[in-house]
Amino acid sequence: MTESNIHPSSGNVFVDLGFSEGEAAVLALRADLMGRLRLLVQQEGWTQEQAAKRFGVTQSRVSDLVRGKWEKFSLDMLITLAARAGQKVAIEMHA
Repeated sequence: MTESNIHPSSGNVFVDLGFSEGEAAVLALRADLMGRLRLLVQQEGWTQEQAAKRFGVTQSRVSDLVRGKWEKFSLDMLITLAARAGQKVAIEMHA
């Protein structure tokens, strides 16, 4: 790889991929929250069935979550799952 192929990151991979600022922000939030939920399931040692009960969804939805099928989850749903698992979600705005 040469220096001409290296481009500085904007700090948001989705912006770097060409998404609009607004869409990139939502995608980044979804990716972060989904990753944190997957990590929670792993750290707690929950089976998919146990996680499904905790999240109030079907086991197949948990399977989608742990397999990273991000397109199947809205930001609203990911926040709901986090809340059902006793987690607090905070979104900050910066100028």
